[in-house]
Amino acid sequence: MSRPRQFHWKGKRVPFVTPWTGEQTQPGMVVRRIGRGGVQGIGYADEASHVDRRYGALWVRRAAVRGLGEPDFDAVHPYRQRQAIAHMLCQVCGASTHDRPDERHLFLKYTPDGQQITEGERTARPPVCEPCAVESVGACPFLRRGYTAALVGYARTWGVAGLVHDPVTLVPVDPEGEPTPVELDDPLIRWTLAGATVVTLHGCTPVNLDDLAAKAAA
Repeated sequence: MSRPRQFHWKGKRVPFVTPWTGEQTQPGMVVRRIGRGGVQGIGYADEASHVDRRYGALWVRRAAVRGLGEPDFDAVHPYRQRQAIAHMLCQVCGASTHDRPDERHLFLKYTPDGQQITEGERTARPPVCEPCAVESVGACPFLRRGYTAALVGYARTWGVAGLVHDPVTLVPVDPEGEPTPVELDDPLIRWTLAGATVVTLHGCTPVNLDDLAAKAAA
């Protein structure tokens, strides 16, 4: 898979999963929907199932026009995050991370206390290729405070993260709070407006990025 076009802002590369101000959230009237067997949940009045719904959850609608406006480094684009997680694409450059001989994928984690990535740990962050990982720890202000890295055998889809809606009022329970992680088999997933896929990491081996970079250069 070829690497998508790369964008820069004020001398800094803009990650593939970063949204731009020109990628506005799209309107969609949230309504009550009744599915098979009378199961209820939220949906859009004009819902298109192949675009608006995944894993049983309704998804945030957001335009996808990378490079339009200014990057919002503090946010993540819902569709590109979902795409990167599903296909194991690098969250920075957007290229496939399926090129390692051991068929594992590199994951980074912000952790100022040095806590390792553990078996079965949940994350909504896609993997990263080795060159982009080295670049990220120098460019990202959070990662500069502390990070850990691990090679991961596989990532299993656990659920989604988003805004849970009240089944009676159909309004978000905590609109200003952090996205709530909801497991696939949790009934709340039908009342969640998702913005990210959440996976669990398995076959985790802590690694040193300097060692990986040295091996790649050898």
